[in-house]
Amino acid sequence: MKIATIVIRVLIGLFLLFASISFFLKLAPETEATGNFKAFNTGLVASVYLIPLAKAVELLCGLAFVIGRYVTLANIVVLPVTLNILLINYFMSPETLPIAAALFLGNLFLIWRYWDNYKTVFTP
Repeated sequence: MKIATIVIRVLIGLFLLFASISFFLKLAPETEATGNFKAFNTGLVASVYLIPLAKAVELLCGLAFVIGRYVTLANIVVLPVTLNILLINYFMSPETLPIAAALFLGNLFLIWRYWDNYKTVFTP
């Protein structure tokens, strides 16, 4: 189980690093959005700060996952990001839903594996 945890942690970290670095360095062309996703994406871009903030969180958490330090903190910080990725893909872009589901389930798996570190948060 320890090897599975390391593999999932590193894969999620690499995925988050790739997504954030390619955004900041403009390595890949942006895909053309259609329908409801286009309207949603226009709103995100119009907010100016929201996408760079999410990508910065992805970058920091991806580094934490790959390096293996502060993974407990990174799991909780990136959970809302992965949940939003899952929901956006479910409602607006279902063709990429399997990737989003794998990312979210991997995040939940890591939270489960590091659950002993979270117990003090939930005790009065």
